[in-house]
Amino acid sequence: MKDPLRRKHTLIIDLEKLNTLNAEGCPACGRKFTLGEIAVLASGPWEGAPRVVHESDAVWDPKASTFLERKYYESRNP
Repeated sequence: MKDPLRRKHTLIIDLEKLNTLNAEGCPACGRKFTLGEIAVLASGPWEGAPRVVHESDAVWDPKASTFLERKYYESRNP
């Protein structure tokens, strides 16, 4: 992870985040988060600010310097 902007958007799920985020789960896949899991702030088809999603459900877009939800990214870049 050489890009410092990429690191800025990455987080590890701690107990506080786990309790906050698991009420709704991951907006990209619907699964719940687990303690110690790596997640990222990603934009997607939803309105508003970026949301926390599993790292595996996101793609780093170097042009935009942000993570995008995987399906959203693929629909934009065929």
